[in-house]
Amino acid sequence: MAEIFVQISYLLLVVLGVSFIMRLLKQPLIIGYIFSGILVGPLIFNLIPQTEVLDVFSDIGIAFLLFIVGLHLSPKVIKEVGKISLITGVGQVVFTSIGGYFIGMALGFSFITSLYVAVALTFSSTIIIMKLLSDKDALEKLYGKISIGFLLVQDLIAIIILIVVSSFSGDTGLSATSVIFSTLVKGTLIILILAPLGYFVFPKLNKFFSHSQEFLFLFAISFGLGLSSLFHILGFSIEVGALIAGIALSTTPYSYEVSSKLKPLRDFFIISFFLILGSQMIFTEISRFIFPIVIFSLFILIGNPLIVMVLMGLMGYSKRVGFMAGLTVAQISEFSLILIALGVRVGHLPNEILSFVTVVGLVTIAGSTYMIMYSENFYLLLAKPLSIFEKNKVKDKLAREKNFDYFLLGYNRIGFSILRSFLKLRKNYVIVDFNPETIKVLSSRKINCIYGDVDDAEFLEEIKLNKAKLLVSTIPELDTNLLLLKFIRDNNRKAVVILTARQIPDALRLYKEGADYVVLPHFLGGEYLSKIIEKASVNKEVYDSEKKKQIKDLNERIQEGHKHPEVGKN
Repeated sequence: MAEIFVQISYLLLVVLGVSFIMRLLKQPLIIGYIFSGILVGPLIFNLIPQTEVLDVFSDIGIAFLLFIVGLHLSPKVIKEVGKISLITGVGQVVFTSIGGYFIGMALGFSFITSLYVAVALTFSSTIIIMKLLSDKDALEKLYGKISIGFLLVQDLIAIIILIVVSSFSGDTGLSATSVIFSTLVKGTLIILILAPLGYFVFPKLNKFFSHSQEFLFLFAISFGLGLSSLFHILGFSIEVGALIAGIALSTTPYSYEVSSKLKPLRDFFIISFFLILGSQMIFTEISRFIFPIVIFSLFILIGNPLIVMVLMGLMGYSKRVGFMAGLTVAQISEFSLILIALGVRVGHLPNEILSFVTVVGLVTIAGSTYMIMYSENFYLLLAKPLSIFEKNKVKDKLAREKNFDYFLLGYNRIGFSILRSFLKLRKNYVIVDFNPETIKVLSSRKINCIYGDVDDAEFLEEIKLNKAKLLVSTIPELDTNLLLLKFIRDNNRKAVVILTARQIPDALRLYKEGADYVVLPHFLGGEYLSKIIEKASVNKEVYDSEKKKQIKDLNERIQEGHKHPEVGKN
């Protein structure tokens, strides 16, 4: 054990050194982790310990990652993006498979090899994308929710295909069908048991857990890893079990606290996954595959995002949401490598195909990581040509025919309160949001609303934002607010502009550029409370009155599906 301890210490030192270089170069750390795996693998230094310890660490990291993701996937979120996620996930798998198959045949691969490669390249890495979206604070954004949804659809398809292919190692196709059927039955039974626990039992334990943070921490780890193990025993993957465990706790009031506590563990253990991924990169016998590697890499990096953008455009989503979501499928998954390795094992594929797909994996993982990390810069360069992916160019009849005095950009937790003020003041208002589902709900309630993306200057002209008397933006992104501020100040200096910021430096920057007021959500609670104390002092009647108003407000927010942002989140 002492020798293993020393080996793991060496691995961490290599990771630290490579990550330090990546930080100096301002590159994503994930790339550093993967290159660290290549360095410590058998190709160069061969420092990977010949034990199962690193594999166990990797499994724990994956379980924590998907458990935390599940904590963000409440049933309401699944309902919100379920339709688009299912259509996009299945559609992307189908169209990528068809395109990849014909490319493989054109490049001279055999029928079975083309079929395997085409199917393998359809799957995107849920683990890598979850990490990148988390680092970008995008898990709660619309494109982040949709991306998580269709990546999980992909994973489900991948698991079914792996079960079918593995049956060729000794069983018949009929047994594969029976395995799939029995697995689905067992999974359904587990979900039927967990659903009542998640809805009725776990939320009532909040008071119990609030007395001991250590016990809450222990419960979360035990429940997440325990359910992952149970799913593994029943024939599912550890990833599926961890995800279901997170979803089961997503409706509880302590879900965000659990997520915050587990993130350091996730960040430590997930390093092992990337080390193993890098160490298993095989570079032998690939000289004759250089051209196919380039073609398939471009197909994944460009073709997959285009497929997603077309599907989301047809579903009515803006070019920005489609572009951001599309970038999350511009790489292949660990499932891709597993499927090809399985094909080699059962004798369907030659060994060199595994090397070929592995290199495609390295190229696309590296390329897509940069694309996602710098997606805002890419979008600014491609915004105009991307308009072809928008249905009817996101023009709204209401926007063209009416002028509004009060604009609310972004209907969220803050926007909910702003709308009530607009209604009380009986002002000529409109809400602008880029989520089609939000617009449908607001329209059904006869609330003036326009669907569109405020990052598009042309759209701002269409909705006549230059004639606004009051503009309130609940969008916390600094670049978006700077664009709004420049547009409104260039066209209408008399308008009152109220913006939102996450950080104090962002707020000061917005004030410098001409904002009339900047909302910092994290500071509002203390500011409001200080006013109540000044007003009431020790008069309990005032506090009782405020309590009743807040309880009413909280119940209304529950109906809207609002949750408090995660502890420690900027």
